[in-house]
Amino acid sequence: MDIGHRLRAIRKQRGLSQRELAARAGLTNGTISLIEKNRTSPSVASLKSLLDAIPISMAEFFATIEDQGQSKYFYKAGEFTEIAPTDDDAQLLSLRMLGGAHENALQLLHERYEPGADTGPEFLSHDAEEAGVVVRGQIEITVDEEISTLGPGDGYLFNSRLPHRFRNTGTEPCEIISACTPPSF
Repeated sequence: MDIGHRLRAIRKQRGLSQRELAARAGLTNGTISLIEKNRTSPSVASLKSLLDAIPISMAEFFATIEDQGQSKYFYKAGEFTEIAPTDDDAQLLSLRMLGGAHENALQLLHERYEPGADTGPEFLSHDAEEAGVVVRGQIEITVDEEISTLGPGDGYLFNSRLPHRFRNTGTEPCEIISACTPPSF
C-alpha cells in the first residue's frame, strides 16, 4: 500500500494542511512531508498519532473496499490486510488484519515481530480493549508502568486506553494472534 499517498489524500479530504496535521500529531511539518512522499516510513506509534489527529482509525486507513452486497466469512492468508508499515529492507514488523474492521465489532490481528522489532518509541493508546496469545517467540509488553515478557501460550488482556508498547527482545521471530474491540487500531 502507498501509505504516503493515502495519508495525503485523507489529509486533504479532511481539509488539513501539513502544518496543521503536524501540530495536532506532535510531529514536524518536514516529517509529514517525507511520509507523504514515501521517503520515510512512520513507526506504528507515529502513524497512530497521525491518524488520531485526523481522526481516523488504523483499520479505516488500511481498509480495503470489499463487495458491499455480499458477506464474507472465510479468508485465505493472502486476503488479510497489512495495517502496519514495514521497513522494506528488514521487514521487522507485520500486523495483518482479518476482514474489514470498519464493518465489525471485533478486529482480529496476526502480528509478527522480528528480533529487535517494536511498535515504536512512542506508547500506543486507543479507545478499546485488546487481548492476545503468543504463538511463538517472546514479546516484551509494557502496559502503563508494568512490563512483562511473554512466551508461547502466554496471553494478555488490557484496556487499550492505557499507554502500551510491544517489543521483541528475543532472538527469534514472535507471532501473536490478537483481538481489539471495538476496532480502533
